Amino acid sequence: MTPCQEKSFGLVSDCSIMLMCKRWVLCSLKGQYRSLSSSASRRSVMPAWVIDKYGKNDVLRFTKNAALPIIHYPNEVIVKVHAASVNPIDISMRGGYGAATMAMKRDPLNMNQSGSEFPLILGRDVSGEIMECGLDVNYFKPGDQVWAAIPPWKQGSLAEFVVLSANEVSHKPKSLRHVEAASIPYVAATAWSVIVNTGGLNKDNGSKKRVLILGGSGGVGTLAIQMVKAWGAHVTVTCSQNAERLVRDLGADDVVDYTAGPVEKQLQTLQKFDLILDNIGGETEKWALDLLKPWNGAKYVTLVTPFLHNTDRLGLADGMMQSGVTIGCKVLKHLRKGVHYRWGFFAPSGPTLDEISEMVDAGKVRPVVEEVFSFAHVPQAFQKVEQGHARGKTVVSIAEDKK
Repeated sequence: MTPCQEKSFGLVSDCSIMLMCKRWVLCSLKGQYRSLSSSASRRSVMPAWVIDKYGKNDVLRFTKNAALPIIHYPNEVIVKVHAASVNPIDISMRGGYGAATMAMKRDPLNMNQSGSEFPLILGRDVSGEIMECGLDVNYFKPGDQVWAAIPPWKQGSLAEFVVLSANEVSHKPKSLRHVEAASIPYVAATAWSVIVNTGGLNKDNGSKKRVLILGGSGGVGTLAIQMVKAWGAHVTVTCSQNAERLVRDLGADDVVDYTAGPVEKQLQTLQKFDLILDNIGGETEKWALDLLKPWNGAKYVTLVTPFLHNTDRLGLADGMMQSGVTIGCKVLKHLRKGVHYRWGFFAPSGPTLDEISEMVDAGKVRPVVEEVFSFAHVPQAFQKVEQGHARGKTVVSIAEDKK
């Protein structure tokens, strides 16, 4: 499979298909660029933040002797990390959340011993520079400025270098510095997967659609607001009062303060919605689907699912079966009311980031960075994210920007 081919994660927009075709053309035009060695290839270790077991923040350990990533497959690239960010999933993974599923993805034949993932490097966002390319990589060349969202079963970006599949990587927006760019990929890939692939909303059909984003001031929420607003949708957001100015600046039309009383009662006074993106979970499922337009193709998509919890608790096979039963019952229950219930998941995709990059350079999407930490202060960055109540992203600067 060439780096221009992409595994399908759901519905793919026409624009995504065009971008994949554009990648194929560029691959052909850039065929003269093949794997190029860098000085890094003569080294065997690098600095990184790792964990050797699951636990709280004290399991984070800095080392100068982490194994340098190497290219194992011809469609891989090595990226020198200029900036990374910390997401809530990093906090969860530090504690072992999803370990059973991640172990299956890393070792589908179960050939390795338990704990073989350690030392584990966290960090799902990267903005940096291509250092080396596999033999089948033609869309990128050493020196290209890129960004990517790293799948959670791979070693992460809180290190000097990271290895990725080329189809997970995209050229970084020219208008952003690395510390700004590093705040976007993971939340952008998640928001795109939920809104486009699962929710069925895109730039061709988004005009005048009513979208509700529950929990709009965090990373996924701030990106989702800008995406759907750029497509002409009417956006309603729930957040606390002190985040209202932020979400309005990003394009929110209506803002509901969840600290001002029962949020469901406030939302019931508004017109019904075509799409609800739920970043909160918990009790929201009990009332949120009543806010959708019935028998109109309206969808509720939640990012808070029991899938990984089930596989951790019951094992992979039983956990997947339990998850299938759960979502099947909920889908049928709400389908009888004329609305669609869905689970949303992160999906790594270079072509998705190509589209987001174009939106950034066109001024339709901007980074929302709450705080930047140095590489020496990664534990403090984790503490910041773990406190919750985010107003954008927490970024770690690893190498100074050249710009």
